[in-house]
Amino acid sequence: MTENKSLKTIVKALDAKKAEDIKVIGIKDLTIMADYFVIATGTSTTHVRALAEEVDAKLAELGIKPLKSEKRSGSSWLAVDYGDIIVHIFTEETRKQYSLERLWADGEQVDIAQLLE
Repeated sequence: MTENKSLKTIVKALDAKKAEDIKVIGIKDLTIMADYFVIATGTSTTHVRALAEEVDAKLAELGIKPLKSEKRSGSSWLAVDYGDIIVHIFTEETRKQYSLERLWADGEQVDIAQLLE
């Protein structure tokens, strides 16, 4: 499975479930932790969990399982590690508080339009 196929699957799953403000940041030149962060916002903790479950389900169809998952019921931030891609799903308030986009501003901003094709 190619990284690009996984990114497309993740972004499409988030978009299909009405995630807000989806961002993909290339971080492979900045850290060994992963190649990409995918960041999205859910409208509530229930929506955040539903988004994470949809990503899990779509990647499972491709035979991809998370290496580590931080999914606690009622959480305002869920992180799922798929190896080269780490997905962060926040409520709006929590996303503003942690501001991962600002922390990783030196990363490559990926245009998600090409991933939604």
